[in-house]
Amino acid sequence: MRIGLRIIFAFATGITCVTSASSAQNFVDIKPSPQQVHWQDLEFGVIVHFGTNTFLDREWGDGMASPKVFNPDHVDPAQWARAAKSAGATYLVLVAKHHDGFALWPTEQSDYSVKNSPWMDGKGNLVQMTEQAVRKEGMGFGIYLSPWDRHEPRYADAAAYDKYYLAQMDELVQSYGPLTEWWLDGAGSAGHVYDFKKYIEELRTYQSNTMVFADVALFDYGDIRWVGSEDGHIHDENWNAIDRHGELRWRPVEVDTPLHKLQWFWHPDSDKTLKSVDELIDIWENSVGRGGQLMLGIAPNRHGVLPDADVARLKEFGAALHARYGIDKDLARQHAATDTNTSTALDGNPDTFWSAAEDSHHATLEVDFAKPVTIDRALTMEWLNDGQCVQKYAIEVWAHDTWVPVAKAEALGHMKIDRFTPATTTKVRLNILSSVCTTRIREFQLFNVAGG
Repeated sequence: MRIGLRIIFAFATGITCVTSASSAQNFVDIKPSPQQVHWQDLEFGVIVHFGTNTFLDREWGDGMASPKVFNPDHVDPAQWARAAKSAGATYLVLVAKHHDGFALWPTEQSDYSVKNSPWMDGKGNLVQMTEQAVRKEGMGFGIYLSPWDRHEPRYADAAAYDKYYLAQMDELVQSYGPLTEWWLDGAGSAGHVYDFKKYIEELRTYQSNTMVFADVALFDYGDIRWVGSEDGHIHDENWNAIDRHGELRWRPVEVDTPLHKLQWFWHPDSDKTLKSVDELIDIWENSVGRGGQLMLGIAPNRHGVLPDADVARLKEFGAALHARYGIDKDLARQHAATDTNTSTALDGNPDTFWSAAEDSHHATLEVDFAKPVTIDRALTMEWLNDGQCVQKYAIEVWAHDTWVPVAKAEALGHMKIDRFTPATTTKVRLNILSSVCTTRIREFQLFNVAGG
């Protein structure tokens, strides 16, 4: 992974939202593919960095390290997967080749791989081991294959390197089952021309549902976009449809950040850089809680396992998330009797949804309680299959015989967590102030985080 401008991607077929440049487009007409809807529901994944850099105390390898430096003595992808799952992650992406060019599977395209390392006497295949361990935990599996290769001599010849990259891609996309994501990182690639169209064609041939994550500067047809920083936050209103070169496309945002401050790979001082539970909760609330996808970086040590402190922190993070936002903490489920339509937004089931009146541009969803409740968080999920409709809304509580707004914003999207000063009330409502299509709400949940 890179620590600067990153170009990553993941692709899904069946996307029909892009029209020709000569056709008029409107944001309201841009809708996600079924694959994008599925991916957005995953909400939280991890990415694993492990390779020669791990043994050389580096973030950026130069491609000159001997394969013999890669010699872990206790590689345990099952531990990685269990730890990620304990935090709430639903899928795992493995960096199969970073910028140094060292491959974690026995690629037939190069000698620069695990087959020439002492690990397992050159017989190991870390991609296969990881894929099997991840699927055993019921999680999705994805792959990162860096286009920048600082070891491969053919990199200097764009056409020759395209053939090399495609051959490595073929090995990965044909041998390890369905992939949740495919990452390409553009770090270090300034001035190099890749045949990305051919890469995507090859990927689609074998992995029609795999999501491709790409910086919007890379090309027009990516499926997921980078948030623009690696601090773990979405800093502004989050709209899923974006404009690039005059064409609109549904491209949900992914927010990537490492478990350790500024460190994607393990380092000897990693015990000093581990993010706190409070920091991780803040990241989750400002990524997943702002309609994005969180990709958290984890890094095995030189033994091939996550440090005990990392495993414990991931478990603590998952427990803290449940303590705040577990379904049993949702106060809206204590609502008074209501109509069937409203109840579908309060049932804890994201497969059901409340609908505003057809073709309406303003609506309210009200929750009544038999006795006063105190709340300081509202979690709202918009049904996005027909596009992102809500353009302005407020969370309001009943106080002194009138509706009082406690939060206002524009975008809802996949999930929006609004935080506000604790309020005690017997009625709460989601006030859709403006929408461009019929609003549908999958979930409207209420929490009292400060009150425990």
